[in-house]
Amino acid sequence: MAEKAISPERLKEEQRRDWDAAAAGWKKWWPVFEQCASHVSERLVELAGVRPGMRVLDIATGNGEPALTAARRAAPGGFVIATDQSPGMLVIARERAAAAGVANVEFRQTDGESLTIPERDFDAIVCRWGLMFMPDVAAAVRGVHARLKPGGRFATAVWATPDRVPMIAIGAEAVRKIAELPPPPPDALGPLRLADESVLRGALAAAGFREIAVERLIVEFVFDSPEDFTRMRMDVSAQFRSLLERESAERRERIIAAVTDGARAYIAPDGKVRTKNETICFSALR
Repeated sequence: MAEKAISPERLKEEQRRDWDAAAAGWKKWWPVFEQCASHVSERLVELAGVRPGMRVLDIATGNGEPALTAARRAAPGGFVIATDQSPGMLVIARERAAAAGVANVEFRQTDGESLTIPERDFDAIVCRWGLMFMPDVAAAVRGVHARLKPGGRFATAVWATPDRVPMIAIGAEAVRKIAELPPPPPDALGPLRLADESVLRGALAAAGFREIAVERLIVEFVFDSPEDFTRMRMDVSAQFRSLLERESAERRERIIAAVTDGARAYIAPDGKVRTKNETICFSALR
């Protein structure tokens, strides 16, 4: 008998719970993460054409990016509304904005796939590494199109295939074997879900976007040691921690060792773990 499909509503609730559970870990690691990934935020803001005085929407802002980057670019006179489904992540984003003295940004909790904010006619909309986690990507893209003013631009980033994103793929197959987990279904929500660029390109075209362009950037994440990499994985992934909690002590040790050993393959001459990861940036005109 086929397993009953999980409803989109339940998927979103599970995601919200997982992101909230991981918020403390993201607060700990965001300085490392943003030091390595800030150029992606900068590029998305450029692709979206953000200029002083513009009204900008950031969907699935997480720890506040590219919202803060866009807010700096939109000043003076511009304003950013940044949304996320996780109240825990929004706490981090607000703290970062306050610490940086960025006042022209407002953070609101709402589902990125079905935005509940009343504002429309944005000059630009951005989304960094968020669309992959939305069950109905086509609906999310249609929502973006509907909230842009004519001539407005949308820019978003997703991750490439596992072989090009070691930051996410390290140890994944070994962990699955140790934990005796089945392969994830083809369209499972996850960071690598939109690696086939034709999927998002098609959704953008179907929603009515024009001048769709695609480019690829490399994001090098750097960690002090393989053990440091594994600590990061445990801190920021609620699903990984949950898996460890379900396993026996012996399997737990094997899983942790598998991730740490996988990271050893990326030790650079300076002794640090350096992974080069490919992200795919899309831009399109309303």
